[in-house]
Amino acid sequence: MNAFADVSFFPRAAKPLTSWRPYWAKRFGTAPYLPMSRAEMDGLGWDSCDVVLVTGDAYVDHPSFGMAVIGRVLEAQGFRVGIIAQPDWQSAEPFKALGKPNLFWGVTAGNMDSMINRYTADRKIRSDDAYTPGDIGGKRPDRAAIVYSQRCREAFKDVPIVLGGIEGSLRRIAHYDYWSDKVRRSMVVDAKCDLLLYGNAERALVEVAHRLARREPVESITDVRGTAFVRRSAPEGWFELDSTSVDEPGAAEPPVNPYMTTAEQAAAQGQNCSRESDAPDSIATHASSTPTEGQKPSESVVRFLPNPSLRRKGAQPPRERTVIRLPSFEQVKSDPVLYAHANRVLHLETNPGNARALVQAHGEGATSRDVWLNPPPIPLTTAEMDWVFGLPYSRNPHPSYADEKGGFEGATKIPAWEMIRASINIMRGCFGGCTFCSITEHEGRIIQSRSEDSIIAEVEDIRDKVKGFTGTISDLGGPTANMYRLGCKSPEVEAACRKPSCVFPGICQNLHTDHDPLIKIYRRARSLPGIKKILIGSGLRYDLAVQSPEYVKELVQHHVGGYLKIAPEHTEAGPLSKMMKPGIGNYDRFKQLFEKFSEEAGKKQFLIPYFIAAHPGTTDEDMLNLAIWLKKNGFRADQVQAFYPSPMATATAMYHSGRNTLTRVRRHMRDEAEESVDIVRGERRRRLHKAFLRYHDPNNWPLLREALKNMGRFDLIGNGKHHLIPTFQPVTDGGYQSARRKNSTAAPGQAARAEAGSREQPQRGRMLTQHTGLPPRAGVAQKDGRVVGRTAAPQARQQGRRG
Repeated sequence: MNAFADVSFFPRAAKPLTSWRPYWAKRFGTAPYLPMSRAEMDGLGWDSCDVVLVTGDAYVDHPSFGMAVIGRVLEAQGFRVGIIAQPDWQSAEPFKALGKPNLFWGVTAGNMDSMINRYTADRKIRSDDAYTPGDIGGKRPDRAAIVYSQRCREAFKDVPIVLGGIEGSLRRIAHYDYWSDKVRRSMVVDAKCDLLLYGNAERALVEVAHRLARREPVESITDVRGTAFVRRSAPEGWFELDSTSVDEPGAAEPPVNPYMTTAEQAAAQGQNCSRESDAPDSIATHASSTPTEGQKPSESVVRFLPNPSLRRKGAQPPRERTVIRLPSFEQVKSDPVLYAHANRVLHLETNPGNARALVQAHGEGATSRDVWLNPPPIPLTTAEMDWVFGLPYSRNPHPSYADEKGGFEGATKIPAWEMIRASINIMRGCFGGCTFCSITEHEGRIIQSRSEDSIIAEVEDIRDKVKGFTGTISDLGGPTANMYRLGCKSPEVEAACRKPSCVFPGICQNLHTDHDPLIKIYRRARSLPGIKKILIGSGLRYDLAVQSPEYVKELVQHHVGGYLKIAPEHTEAGPLSKMMKPGIGNYDRFKQLFEKFSEEAGKKQFLIPYFIAAHPGTTDEDMLNLAIWLKKNGFRADQVQAFYPSPMATATAMYHSGRNTLTRVRRHMRDEAEESVDIVRGERRRRLHKAFLRYHDPNNWPLLREALKNMGRFDLIGNGKHHLIPTFQPVTDGGYQSARRKNSTAAPGQAARAEAGSREQPQRGRMLTQHTGLPPRAGVAQKDGRVVGRTAAPQARQQGRRG
């Protein structure tokens, strides 16, 4: 075992979660479920709730659901916690169901941003919602956190509102909103909350709850890490760094040659010597009065710039008492360059070890106020992670969602719970830094891992307590399956690092990539009595996996159910550099190991790669080369992932500004190829990029044929095996039926044919997978023309990662 297996990587300076003195209401004990009604409160002997949580998700008492974790953590601190799940937001009455909270409201939109949950990447309304009983869409409002906060204020206006969740995390400063195509204000301002908690908020929430319980005014709680709030002015003793502009000094004027006469100086500047040139101070006057661009002839401007060589340690103000002023909301709203600059500054100040506070003005004149962001929270230690995941979760939906048979498998089944009820989260965070992903903005780059004993105890808990458990654990993972216990070799380096990624453009020399602790957990878990199979359903970082061939062997030979999903995202260097993803060569190396170890085990297994269309930095030629690669390697993608600009992501800043925020943002670009980004806008071009991924679909051939002709690639149109699309065009309906049928856009007349086709049985031997070009898995039982014996891998974490 390596030296990193049982230590925490981040220097801790925070009060442990378990060190707080419990609130007096702890005497009521632990509730089987957090109450959702007055009747349940009466059954627990409660006359009121100390905290009422309002969420856009159905209440599932499982550690993969944020509200359950927050509720159980507060309960363990001694507070009486009630939950109002998916309330009717048309009035404030449903928000009064549990009475007035004694301490505060806790508001969240749910496990997903409500706009991403409700709309597709093409801004079409989804008809389903995996976090709602019965998979029914429309049970939460758009921008749910704002609406819920307003209703809470109407219900009991003097109760503090503490807002959290991923929607609040991604909207904590002025942010580009893809759905309205404009920059919106910080959610602190729009929701009018008293405090916004971003990231994994257990540490901040516990402190806020105990301080409010001590009757400390909420407006005085301004020193908690991981919080954002409104304040009118900076407190005393703070140093403010102005970062509201990206202007740079102009070209330096050449020095005056003292040996040149006035006439020679004038001639060098293309001017004639005037009669006043004989004046004693003529040289100085002439030199200082030379007009520059935008300067009146009679003005003389002297600017003093800091000398970079004098910036030594100790000459700068202390980081813990320094706040960086970002461009104001009004500035970033009207200036995409300043928006890109603000986004870059925010991402540079995300390391809890050295991050400085940020402030951004909203409004002008008398209405102006500042949104203040404290540095990110200190990550949880391994002991704290074990404590959080060891709380008494029932692992089931609330009994109010039970169907007519008293279970949760019928019409009221919650798909998100179905995906993860036999899965285990072993870690948090991701240091990959993928620009399109929301994980790092929410959970941070410091990996927070549970102990081996804690994970094994949860496996046994699922085995013994989950109704209908078949012996298969669907996932041992997290945001990234194989980052468990990985981190920086030096705590000092880790606390001072400002790099956005530990694995791009290559794996950092300070990052250890030892997978031994994860291998040990895999082996111990699958050896438990009653456990038949341990699958890995989370996204895999294959550039890290190839550093440990033993891990790849363990994974491939024991923890793959025939198909393994990984995400190279693209094959071309241009888009990959904007995504901060490794080159396709890493995929090839992983594929070689995958096939080698599968053959050694006598198994026929396949990789399923995911790709993104229309990502910033992707040209039409890039998508064409990707399509050629897909055909060469025999892949036919059924589902296509188009870039989705989630709030505050680095790729979203690129999409809005057209600038590469991974480099220094300048007003005037010096290297246009490096600093500008090709943005895929408009429905037609987005359709073209998705069509390249589905080159095999006859519905896409007319669009592809036209594009190939415009690109001069007539050599790819023909009826040979080396051609991308044929010259002939069969009769098509123009529609596309995805694997997610409810969100498909059917062409006219397609509905009737689809209904008739649904009564037909699939062809014998054809595996209905995400990539229908792959051969069927050997050994799958066939019965009445149907493929049986295999279920889809859980996709909840993969969906969150692709955010």
